[in-house]
Amino acid sequence: MKPSATPKRPKGAAPKASRAKARAPVRQEATKPRSRGGANSHQTRFSSRLRAWGRHHRAMSWDSFYRLVRHPVGNLLTMLAIAIALVLPAALWLTLDSARLLDAELDESATLTVYLQTAVDTAQAERIEQAVSAEEAVLDTRMISAEQGMAEFQQSLGLDDALAGLDDNPLPASIVVRPQSVEPAAMQQLAGTLEALAGVDEVRVDLAWVERLRHLAALGRRVALALGVLFGLGVLLVVGNTIRLAVESRRREIEVVMLIGATHAFVRRPFLYSGAWYGLGGGLLALGLLGLGNHWLSLPVAALAASYGASFSLPQLDMTGATILLSCSTLLGWLGAWLAVTRHLTSIRPR
Repeated sequence: MKPSATPKRPKGAAPKASRAKARAPVRQEATKPRSRGGANSHQTRFSSRLRAWGRHHRAMSWDSFYRLVRHPVGNLLTMLAIAIALVLPAALWLTLDSARLLDAELDESATLTVYLQTAVDTAQAERIEQAVSAEEAVLDTRMISAEQGMAEFQQSLGLDDALAGLDDNPLPASIVVRPQSVEPAAMQQLAGTLEALAGVDEVRVDLAWVERLRHLAALGRRVALALGVLFGLGVLLVVGNTIRLAVESRRREIEVVMLIGATHAFVRRPFLYSGAWYGLGGGLLALGLLGLGNHWLSLPVAALAASYGASFSLPQLDMTGATILLSCSTLLGWLGAWLAVTRHLTSIRPR
C-alpha cells in the first residue's frame, strides 16, 4: 500500500502559519505613532553668544593690528600726524600746571604790611603784634624792627655808605601779616580792621600783580581748552580720512559679508579697532616727543633761572597725565573711525 502523497502547494504560496507571522509585524508597525519630520530648533545660550562675541573682538583686534604692522611706513606717518596734533595741547597743559604751582606759591607770598607809627617803642610794637595775631583772619605774623628794616633797605639798594651818616632811622617798625584768605575782598576788609588799631600808621595791600597773574592763568586755561578742542578735531579728521580709505579698499569684501547677512556692527568692528590702534600709537609718539622736548629745553631753562638766582625745572607728565593722554588719544581714534565707517556704510549696498 502506497503512502498518501503530500498535497503540493502552488509556487509562491506560503504556509498559513508563516503568513500569519508575516502579517503580525505589519499590524504592530501600523499601531506605532509616526514621528514628525523636519528640522529641530536649538536655542543658543547667552554664555555661548558672549564667548563668541569675545572671540570675535579678540580676532578683530589682532587682525587690525597685523594690518597696521604689514604697512609700517604709511601707518607710522599717520600716527606721527596724530602725535603732532596732541603735543601742543599737552605742552600747554604742562605749562598751565606749572603756572598753577606758581599761583600756589603766590598765595603763600600774598601778605599785608602793617607800618607802625615812629613813636611806638619796642614794647608797644610787641603788644600790637599780639593784637594783630589775635584776629581770626590772620594766619601768621612776623615783626620787623626799624633796625632790621634799615639793614634790609641798605642791602637791597647797596647804599651802605650813604645811609650810614644818618643821625636817626627814618624807617618805622612793621609787621608782615599772612592772611587766612588771599581773596582781594577779604584782604581789604582785614586791612581796614588792622588800620583801626592804636599805634598803626598804615596798612599796605598790593595785590595788583597777583590779580594780573591770575587773569593771565585764566586766559591760558581757555586758550589751552580751545586748542585742545581744535587739535582734537584734527585727530578725528586724520583718523577718519585714513579709515575712509581703508573702507574703500575693502568695499568688495564688505559687500560680500553684508550679502550673507552681516550686520553693520560686525562690519564696523575691525575698523574701530584700527582707529583705536592709530590713536594709541599717536599718544605714545606724543609722549616720546614731549620727553625729547623736555630733555632738549631743560638745560637752557635751568641756566636762565640760575641767572636770576632761582631754580626752575620744566614740568613733566606723571603717570596720571600719561594715562589721560593715552586714553584721550585712543578715544579720539576710536571716535574718528566710528564716524567714518558709519557714514560710509550707509552708501554701501550689496549687489
